[in-house]
Amino acid sequence: MSDSDLDRPGDERRRGIRSYVLRQGRMSVAQKRAYDRLFAQYAILFAAKQIDLDAAFGRHAPIVLEIGFGMGETTAAIAQAHPENSYLGIEVHSPGVGSLLKLIASHALENVRIVQHDAVAVVEHMIAPGTLSGVHIFFPDPWPKKRHHKRRLIQPPFVHLLASSLAPGGYLHLATDWEDYAQQMLNVLNREPLLVNTVPDYAPRPAHRPLTKFEQRGRKLGHPVWDLFYRRAA
Repeated sequence: MSDSDLDRPGDERRRGIRSYVLRQGRMSVAQKRAYDRLFAQYAILFAAKQIDLDAAFGRHAPIVLEIGFGMGETTAAIAQAHPENSYLGIEVHSPGVGSLLKLIASHALENVRIVQHDAVAVVEHMIAPGTLSGVHIFFPDPWPKKRHHKRRLIQPPFVHLLASSLAPGGYLHLATDWEDYAQQMLNVLNREPLLVNTVPDYAPRPAHRPLTKFEQRGRKLGHPVWDLFYRRAA
């Protein structure tokens, strides 16, 4: 399916507004090899039913969801630093999935699983309410053009769905380098009654979020990053 196939007139009414566009990015040889060899072992296939996450990870542990893990460097670094947690990553693009699978193998990570599907559908259908210890959404697509703001992931219905998936005391951590998106995030999260901001506005970068190469380049150019850190009300 091409990008133009996704954006034909009338499609949005039929399928809902997506926060992403599928791109035909090519996998490297190493990514393709990891994808072919490891996908069946570490991926969970999408199904419109709740899954037993303890069974999926083969253990009982706090479960943190990451939406849109990109090439997986941050996911792998966090999972390696916190083996006591289980990490479920969602990504739609095959090169990113292959990249994270390669990192899983190279770092011998047994606490990471992947779902390659639309995050909204995964949270809506596969995640039982009150089961997650945390949710990470780092640098989601900002859709900078005003006419595309409706495609942004952080909207009230989805935030309520995420908040409902958290256990009491569980956290929601977002980060963006787009100021107007940060303001939208703050406004949306502040209106969600299940969530409580841990600081008056934006949070300092929590220690568990690695400083990525992308962020380091942005800092050198003077681009700020806004972190938001909320907890599910008890």
